[in-house]
Amino acid sequence: MKISATIITLNEERNLPRALDSLDCVDEIVVVDCGSTDRTREIARGYGAHVVENAWPGYAAQKNLAAARASHDWILSIDADEALTEALSAEIMRLKRGEPGAAGYRLPRRAQYLGRWILHSGWYPDYKLRLYDRRRGAWQGDYVHESVRVAGPVETLRGDLLHYTCDALSRHLRTLDRYTTLAAHELRAQGRRAGPARLLLAPPWTFLRTYLFQQGFRDGYQGLLISSMAAWYVFLKWAKTLESFQPSVVSYQPKPQAGSAPPGNTEVSAGPKKADS
Repeated sequence: MKISATIITLNEERNLPRALDSLDCVDEIVVVDCGSTDRTREIARGYGAHVVENAWPGYAAQKNLAAARASHDWILSIDADEALTEALSAEIMRLKRGEPGAAGYRLPRRAQYLGRWILHSGWYPDYKLRLYDRRRGAWQGDYVHESVRVAGPVETLRGDLLHYTCDALSRHLRTLDRYTTLAAHELRAQGRRAGPARLLLAPPWTFLRTYLFQQGFRDGYQGLLISSMAAWYVFLKWAKTLESFQPSVVSYQPKPQAGSAPPGNTEVSAGPKKADS
């Protein structure tokens, strides 16, 4: 069993070395870049990665292109702001020595937010299907909810995938604004509308669920911020959806922005599991 790691990038010179350093368990690294103006491509080539340049087609399409350019059928897809723990790397190495019994493998993801590893708030364990056989699976999703779907059994690994999210609240706010716009486009495409009741009730319910029921209070002040931002995300998502149905509003598709997209993870906006509130 040989594995190709894939990463999609845009101006990720800060994050990319950490991600690449953690990939000692794979046989190939493929980086698909959509127009970086920093040293991203140079850094990737310095690690021996196969670098492909491709204009931005959307998250799922770009990740599927990366898988298609790989030399091996088993794909380990990570984002530039993620890294494998030593335990996860060792677990994948053991898996490679035998015949895989599944079409894909979920990885528990642990997020760092404003300098703290988040173990509650609905953020951990944030299972992601990232190791898969491309002959039996692919990325799906048009806007912000892309994920791998496979035809066959899925098993779960124990080692953590580390996710280095926001190191500043201002960055979280920018990310939230961008992804609520994308989420509103997705909801509009589905013909879904928001009424006053949803705008009034969904945000406070989201805060209560995250802070109390998912024990965000155990994550310190970061948990309070995560809960508050989750509520704000829900409000903005539905407010922008309502706005998009107004006749004077011109619909547009935001392009990825330097240093923050394409990260492939929209979870920092509202937590790894965004409820359709």
